Amino acid sequence: MIFDSDVLIWFLREEPDAVTLIEASPDRAISIITLMEAVQGSRSKAHMRTILDLFAASGFGILPFSESIGHLASGLIEEHTLAHGLQMPGALIAATAIEAGEVLATANRRHFRPIRRLALKPFHPRRT
Repeated sequence: MIFDSDVLIWFLREEPDAVTLIEASPDRAISIITLMEAVQGSRSKAHMRTILDLFAASGFGILPFSESIGHLASGLIEEHTLAHGLQMPGALIAATAIEAGEVLATANRRHFRPIRRLALKPFHPRRT
């Protein structure tokens, strides 16, 4: 299963449902785009190191960007950006999941639901 950035944010905040979802998945992966988003959101070098260490310790595979993912994401942008608000990072993450033949776990169904080739695992964090 590939995890979207929003699920990882909840995981990093130790939200119980996100922790359970990720720990229950034997094959954990993220797109390199998701990794870059997480690192970009770091508040300091120490925070960045903590995030990277957590991903490594939790056994996340990092799926690289490829030419075919770029082409697929470009097509997804053309098809879905105006009607559904799909942005470049989301298109790249969706294309990575499609290319890998994996399910994408996300709380952001609005942008991803219209992509027919994309298998989704909806995530609903507890709002506390």
